[in-house]
Amino acid sequence: MFTLKSLPHGVVGAPMAGGPSTPALAAAVSNAGGLGFLAAGYKTAEAVAAEITAARELTGKPFGVNLFVPDAANTGGSGTSRQVAAALAYREQLARDYPPELLPLPDPEDEDGWDTKLDLVLRLLVPVVSFTFGLPGRDVITALRDAGTAVVVTVTTAGEAALAVSAGARILCLQGPEAGGHRGTFDAAADVPTQPLAELVRAVRGAGSGVGSGVELIAAGGIRTSADARALRAAGADAVQVGTALLLSPEAGTAAVHRAALQDPQFTQTALTRAFSGRTARGLANRFMASHPDAPAAYPLVNQMTKGLRAQAAAAADPHGTSLWAGTGYRSAVPEPAAVVVARLGGQ
Repeated sequence: MFTLKSLPHGVVGAPMAGGPSTPALAAAVSNAGGLGFLAAGYKTAEAVAAEITAARELTGKPFGVNLFVPDAANTGGSGTSRQVAAALAYREQLARDYPPELLPLPDPEDEDGWDTKLDLVLRLLVPVVSFTFGLPGRDVITALRDAGTAVVVTVTTAGEAALAVSAGARILCLQGPEAGGHRGTFDAAADVPTQPLAELVRAVRGAGSGVGSGVELIAAGGIRTSADARALRAAGADAVQVGTALLLSPEAGTAAVHRAALQDPQFTQTALTRAFSGRTARGLANRFMASHPDAPAAYPLVNQMTKGLRAQAAAAADPHGTSLWAGTGYRSAVPEPAAVVVARLGGQ
């Protein structure tokens, strides 16, 4: 079974749903001595299967697939009436400025193909499977490990880390507040943790955390330089995970409007928002985010409703109308091959 210690370079390419993660990017990271990832979120199981096949044609090295954990896996429900009501109220607000045909009604039963994708990664014997947005059941983790798949659970606090380990996870991705994209908090409506990444690593690695010495840790969020990576390894991480640093790589599927914005001096900072998806995420601060500071915690309902708005803005090359996920270290992202990023951050 895969372990982080088997990597020539302790660098993980973050799974980035919505386009940036591609088979070419995953394979490039793995071939360079890191661990590449495919992002299964927002795709059909058939599309994910095709990407797994494509990645295997490009690399003989281990790679991973990331799955979104639906609320139902944690709570036993498929959405709440409160979330639906909040999402519909937000839709009414958006409809004052955008055509209703671009704002589809949300579907509270949508679980992003959870069961089908679980069956897929089991059947295809994916080397590594990671989970974000919650904690899968012990039965899910056990089934994957029995099949020879290493399981990674994304956590944002020491408490979440202890819960993941108690459920059977032996690799944790510790996501700090500097990370770009969606926060992986188990409770999407809870306050976003602000503990700096290095402190989180030390807390989880420390005695009394409920996380044993046999658990491997990936540190993720805001990593810009080899010095950042070394400091996190010194704090107790076995590997570092980077996403923003790979967004401008030629192997990434980053949208043209996103690539341009990352290099545009008009964008001077990142910010947290629920405006695009209903789940807190960090991206380049733009007008849509500023105009909707009170978007509800109603993921994936808000995400479903704004999909058309985001697509229209991207097609029009309008960076102020679409999500531009990026971590606090976005200024360090440059157009260079993924292998160069891995070598730079994986050096000891």
